[in-house]
Amino acid sequence: MTAVTTTLLTKDQLALAEVTLDFAQEQLAPHSLTWDQDKHFPVDVLRRAAGLGLAGLYVREESGGSALGRTDGVLVLEVLATGCPSIAGYLSIHNMVAWMIDRYGDQDQRARWLPGLCAAETLGSYCLTEPGAGSDAAALRTRAERDVDGHYVLTGVKQFISGAGASDVYVVMARTGGEGPAGISAFVVERGDPGLSFGPNERKMGWNAQPTRQVVLDGVRIPADRRIGAEGDGFRIAMNGLNGGRLGIAACSLGGAQSALDRSLTHLADREAFGARLLDAQALQFRLADMATELTAARALVRTAAEALDRGDPQAPQLCAMAKRFATDTGFAVADRALQLHGGYGYLSEYGIEKIVRDLRVHQILEGTNEIMRVIVARGLTENL
Repeated sequence: MTAVTTTLLTKDQLALAEVTLDFAQEQLAPHSLTWDQDKHFPVDVLRRAAGLGLAGLYVREESGGSALGRTDGVLVLEVLATGCPSIAGYLSIHNMVAWMIDRYGDQDQRARWLPGLCAAETLGSYCLTEPGAGSDAAALRTRAERDVDGHYVLTGVKQFISGAGASDVYVVMARTGGEGPAGISAFVVERGDPGLSFGPNERKMGWNAQPTRQVVLDGVRIPADRRIGAEGDGFRIAMNGLNGGRLGIAACSLGGAQSALDRSLTHLADREAFGARLLDAQALQFRLADMATELTAARALVRTAAEALDRGDPQAPQLCAMAKRFATDTGFAVADRALQLHGGYGYLSEYGIEKIVRDLRVHQILEGTNEIMRVIVARGLTENL
């Protein structure tokens, strides 16, 4: 690991990072290009990650989790993303689903779903976005109607769902009441439920090592014990889940960009032009210095936001939005500059840089676009004026 990555870590965090780095280098990095090209979702590797406790990072120990805080979680996800941002990104989402069930589910629900999720024998997906309700999540139209037996019948379509079709557990936000956020509730839908189907796997710019599909709910009838929390709590549950999810994606951007920077250092040390190593050119050194500085600043903000979320700071949602916006913009910019430093080689798939650029681009969009992150921050600044 580089000195930048390990700055200010405790002894326990260093040990956690080293174990995770070994996994990323042995289980992810050697295969990431092939997974991307073949659009292969490596479920077997996810289960190996679960053997290290990486599929239930924030879940309490009695439910099979690792009971880590967000500060440790962002470290894990950053290091995983040095091996493959796409797989690290899916694990961030899977861990968000597991945390939501652990945090808001009752004892029976935790016992039913969390052991499988923490072992990655059961995979999880988060279903909020819809074809007509992306950034405006409170306008979602998927409905959950009570029938005469007290069951819920879910009807609607969810869009851009990571893991869809391969996942077994879907945390679905659906409208049980009137318009706006107060009418939304949270449910768990299982892959085998009648009426649940999936669209074709989307053809994407990046994140090809995990499936992205529509989730189609055509009269999916589920018992009332599949509702997480009370009716009307769904939007609050969804937004609280996204606070952690945004930190996870921010951390994945840091890891991908750090890998791109490390590859650039190696490439410039190996290449010569005009009788000297490229690494000795001061103009290129300055570019590397800026990349490292910006990553270090982004990492500090991500860790500050994670610490705020761990201690329940009222400003944590704004800090998570700041961290997500800044780290994903920075990560993509650093990766793009790393591609430029590789010259024509950066444009070739075999060098892996162009894959990092493609994978990191979507981080500026998912878990709330970076424009929405600015809205959240601005609201926090102006709400009492």
